[in-house]
Amino acid sequence: MSNVPIADHALLSDCHSAALVTRDGSVDWLSFPRFDSPSVLGRLLDDEAGHWRVSPVAEHRSERRYLARTMVLETRMTTATGAVTVTDALALGAGNRGHDLGAGSPHLLIRSVTGVAGSVELAIEYRPRPEYGIVTPLLGHVDGGVTARGGAEWLVFSTPVPLDLDESTARARFVVREGETLIFALHRSTLEERPAHVWTQGELAERLTDTIEGWRSWSGLHQAYDGPWRDLVHRSGLVLQALTFRPSGAIVAAATTSLPESVGGGRNWDYRYSWVRDASFTMEALWVAACPDEAGDFFAFMTTASTPLQIMFGVGGEHDLTERELPHLRGWRDSAPVRVGNGAWRQEQIDVYGELLAAADRLSEQLTTMDDDVRAFLVAMADAAADRWRQPDRGIWEIRGEPRHFVYSKVMCWVALDRAIRLAPLIGVEDPARWKAERDEIRETVLREGWDAATGVFTQSFGSTDLDASLLMLPIVGFLPADDPRMLATVEAIASRLTDERGLVYRYRAGDGLTGDEGTFLLCTFWLAQALALAGRAERAREVFELAAGHVNDVGLLAEEVDPRTGEMLGNFPQAFSHIGLVNAAWAIANAPAR
Repeated sequence: MSNVPIADHALLSDCHSAALVTRDGSVDWLSFPRFDSPSVLGRLLDDEAGHWRVSPVAEHRSERRYLARTMVLETRMTTATGAVTVTDALALGAGNRGHDLGAGSPHLLIRSVTGVAGSVELAIEYRPRPEYGIVTPLLGHVDGGVTARGGAEWLVFSTPVPLDLDESTARARFVVREGETLIFALHRSTLEERPAHVWTQGELAERLTDTIEGWRSWSGLHQAYDGPWRDLVHRSGLVLQALTFRPSGAIVAAATTSLPESVGGGRNWDYRYSWVRDASFTMEALWVAACPDEAGDFFAFMTTASTPLQIMFGVGGEHDLTERELPHLRGWRDSAPVRVGNGAWRQEQIDVYGELLAAADRLSEQLTTMDDDVRAFLVAMADAAADRWRQPDRGIWEIRGEPRHFVYSKVMCWVALDRAIRLAPLIGVEDPARWKAERDEIRETVLREGWDAATGVFTQSFGSTDLDASLLMLPIVGFLPADDPRMLATVEAIASRLTDERGLVYRYRAGDGLTGDEGTFLLCTFWLAQALALAGRAERAREVFELAAGHVNDVGLLAEEVDPRTGEMLGNFPQAFSHIGLVNAAWAIANAPAR
């Protein structure tokens, strides 16, 4: 089983697909050619599901960083005899700059090894296992590399050193001396496409340099935030961009599937899809962390994918995301089952109208040239919120029990109509009178049915007494002022009754139709910091922010949750929601009213 901590991984992205690299130089996750494609390297979920390791033979220590303003990883490995750097990147398309980031990415993983002191003996072990480890490919030598054929994949491994082949694994040992550079690469195509080929050292060096410049071009054009925690906010902006599927404008919730919410538990879900909610939140966060000139692409994708509207889609706009289990995979730390697909695609979640229209409102300056289809889509979303807000649903947390009247869902329908009213001139609506009437009725209903007088707080759903961290969004979206006594009471109740010993926030403690435990939610902890900042309690907000942000790994990445017993990160990784929360909380604290 895979024992490497989730936090020990770093993300690579070409805005099509993702790879995860461990501190010890092993690529333990790679999905080509899309985020949601079957893995080619999958040791993250099972030792037999494939990996590609480059590391010193001798005992060594590792330090790593992303090259400034990029998603290109540099790991320095030092032994008793010398030191090398390994520079890892998923290559961007040639000449990608600024808004073109990810266009025509060649599905090429580059690993460049450079000697920086003395000499170091390194070992390579390349063990491809396509289709989530089901396929054991046939490896064969070609000039300058090794081919792997099996299933629908055509893989070519480019290497400047000879490799020994055994049991569908390629291995080599070689020495790198100070000043020397050797570049390795894995290129993928399908049998129907032009076959992958061996790349020369010069070609790979050029592609690596061009990829670094591509990321820096995007960052320089987009990232202007200069408030507190600037480096964390900028890194989060890069992560959110890295989770964007360039061909369609879709944004995935995370780069992985089935990393568990508790070790050995069964709450293991596939997050490599585009949720309307998560993607809308991402676009709003990019407004802070990186000017989102790609807003038009995102709303064009939503308009195309959302007929009819459902809560999530494949990155190419696919509607059917039928969930299945992969019993041949043991899962991270034996946390089975491993799932692909996600059954939540069939759920009713009426809050998504609010997140979508809130994003459109926040990004309205970037949408002034929207076409008639996008306008009609946004009008339809507002009408749907007006028509359906009285219905029960399964809410933001996607419970798998009976539908309920969740307060958060009602409030987000209020948001949908409130923002649609503001957008009315832009989307061609002359008289939004019906929207105004429904918005006002939602507000009255929530204040009446969502408030529990006995406990003096807002509750998870109508008629319940349960707390829910999503209630922290009420002041964030403007449903109530953050300093309203009802809101302050609810925030304090969440801070005291819905947190672990460290002060990290759980989503809820009520039943949700699932078995097993889960960790504390980083997004919800950032929401608490944001709500406190909006209420003018900036010092306390900073403390909560630092508590959550203190869980970033050494290269600034966050998973979904934190184990309340060990403090270890849990859940899919890196998680867009967590980075969204970080960005928005930092922004709120930077702009907190003085009290």
